[in-house]
Amino acid sequence: MFSVWKWRLVAFSRKLWVRASLYALLGVVTALVAAGVQGFLPSGAGKSFGAGSVDAILTILASSMLAVTTFSLGIMVSALSGAAQAATPRAVVLLMQDGTTQNVLATFLGTFLFSLVGIIALKAGLYGAGGRLVLFIVTLVMVAVIVLTMLRWIAHLSEFGRMRDVLSRVERAAEAALAARLAAPYLGGHPRRGPLPDGAHPVFPDRIGYVQHLDTGALESVAEGAGVQVHVAALPGAFVDPSRPLAHVVGPAETGVKDRIAAAFTIGQARSFEQDPRFGLQVLAEVASRALSPAVNDPGTAIDVLGRAVRLIALWGAPGEALLKHPHIWVPEIAARELFEDVFRPIARDGASLVEVQIRLQKALATLARLDRADFGHAAARQSDDALARAEAALAVEADREILRDLNVAVRTAAGVPDEA
Repeated sequence: MFSVWKWRLVAFSRKLWVRASLYALLGVVTALVAAGVQGFLPSGAGKSFGAGSVDAILTILASSMLAVTTFSLGIMVSALSGAAQAATPRAVVLLMQDGTTQNVLATFLGTFLFSLVGIIALKAGLYGAGGRLVLFIVTLVMVAVIVLTMLRWIAHLSEFGRMRDVLSRVERAAEAALAARLAAPYLGGHPRRGPLPDGAHPVFPDRIGYVQHLDTGALESVAEGAGVQVHVAALPGAFVDPSRPLAHVVGPAETGVKDRIAAAFTIGQARSFEQDPRFGLQVLAEVASRALSPAVNDPGTAIDVLGRAVRLIALWGAPGEALLKHPHIWVPEIAARELFEDVFRPIARDGASLVEVQIRLQKALATLARLDRADFGHAAARQSDDALARAEAALAVEADREILRDLNVAVRTAAGVPDEA
């Protein structure tokens, strides 16, 4: 798991303005370097190759790139707004981190500043004949880069912000979080099960919000140095307040030790995908719930979400070996029933009156129940019973209810759970 500084650095690097600023700085430096390189060229080298036209080309680039940058930014904002309305605002952060979009905007802005600085330097007389040649060659390279970037941008816009694109991004984020947790099911510590040891002292946060990141390396360092055990109580994704403990300390719990333990938990206003496997599943369920609302009435999207949920949860059943890296830390596990509840219960609730959604839901649960996974059977049977109860209360046609009853029996049979009937 990343330390908190690495995690913050990665989050910082994903911000749109960071990449745009780097490209802009590169454009400015490139224009100024051309003036310094001219002294290394042979005399008279810049009197050919059309270097005299560089000022006209730079003028065209400067005037067009500002308009293109503004237009592209407007397209991005429109796509983000559309995704927030059609899917869920929780998925917008993934669109904002899109590398292609950031590269496109950064390239346009960097080219604009390169052209502007080049024009200013030309008017100030910083370039001789050799400098004009260098600037001319660099400008031709920039034109080629812009053409390729525009072609890539046009192709990218055909999918960017569409429902399928949003769902794919959420699925990939959830898959990455699930894979990371499977590689370290207890974040490198011991599995925490059963009651807390006697004499455990709670560690409370000093603010209200969601746990976004847990630095288990820092926890281990504090615990080992103080000679204590740390039992984590709030995993990433948990909502905490000054009355809910982040962890419990077994051993001499001095105030300084508690403060350093609390500092290992990063608390923010919203949940993040990286260390929170359940969040991705909940976002998928949000998209399905909005699609099932009367204002949207799009059961096909909910059925698509069910297929993605099956793929994701199926990954959870094959954890790797729990490598013990932090022997002074105990971490609770994420139960399979929690994953099932996160994604299937909202869809069962909001799609109770749509038999096609309920049929797909029961078949999805049957698929998971047939997998050789610990606790999948009982979790699938529980969600199947819940979905059936909601559907029987909402469906008006007895034939539809009978179909779902048969599917519920199939889920229970696959799960090895006796039929209650």
